Amino acid sequence: MTNPLPLHGRTALVTGVSRRRGIGYAIAARLAELGADLFVHHHRSHDADQPWGPDDLDGVRAGLRAALRPGAAFGDLGLDLAEPDAPERLVAAARELTGSLHVLVCNHARSGGNGSLLDMTAEKLDGHWSVNTRSTLLLTSHFAKAFAGLEEAPGARPGDRQEFSGPLDEHATGRVFWTTSGQIHGPMVGEVAYAASKAALAGLTATAAAELLPHGIVLNTVNPGPVNTGYLDPESTDRSPELIEQVLAATPFGRFGHPSDPARLVGWLASDEGRWVIGQVITTDGGFSLGVGR
Repeated sequence: MTNPLPLHGRTALVTGVSRRRGIGYAIAARLAELGADLFVHHHRSHDADQPWGPDDLDGVRAGLRAALRPGAAFGDLGLDLAEPDAPERLVAAARELTGSLHVLVCNHARSGGNGSLLDMTAEKLDGHWSVNTRSTLLLTSHFAKAFAGLEEAPGARPGDRQEFSGPLDEHATGRVFWTTSGQIHGPMVGEVAYAASKAALAGLTATAAAELLPHGIVLNTVNPGPVNTGYLDPESTDRSPELIEQVLAATPFGRFGHPSDPARLVGWLASDEGRWVIGQVITTDGGFSLGVGR
């Protein structure tokens, strides 16, 4: 990037920023380093129920404030995104930080309470859908309306295309990022509810991108592959040691991903340098999905 602060004057909302070892924290810190004003969402009680446990939110806030460039603003809000009105409330709170919102990163995810296809219940499926899929779609909808100044649109019929008055200013687009976990590359045995909720986002990426682009908003989905955010550490994993060893052996560079790996990609895509990448599901996994190490 020729501009050291390509996101200066732009406000970013990043969800799922509860832990300093998390992908959401790394993405938020990277956007802050690139000059963005930053608003983050967290839901600490979710991590409290996981093997890796919660982090100190004051430490999270302090770390992100340290990453901000001089004069940049910071805000945060704790919300359970399973609540139907939480996405609207979160977007409204983020807009209050600077009066505008330019970047949305939907990094949040529900973990745990999963199982195989034979274990599925309506409660398990709905729990993952409400957080991983429904809230992401609603966050994106509220972000788009705020960014483009849209009112409620009339109901569209199947196949209807948004009227396009173009051309767009390619240097002034809003950016939306969804995150998945590689469901399109192979099975995730024992994680049916999670895989279904995230696979829906990968499958919907092209449709959502086509609907948003006429309003000057660029959407892409990022699959970070196996990134160790603590859930692959021996003392805090819910996977077997044999499985972890097997997956590690299949990584071409001999390591799991670091949170900074997908964060660098999102930072680049959020800048003007990434303006020509639209409607893609992009995998950043160090070649893991190619099967070279297997």
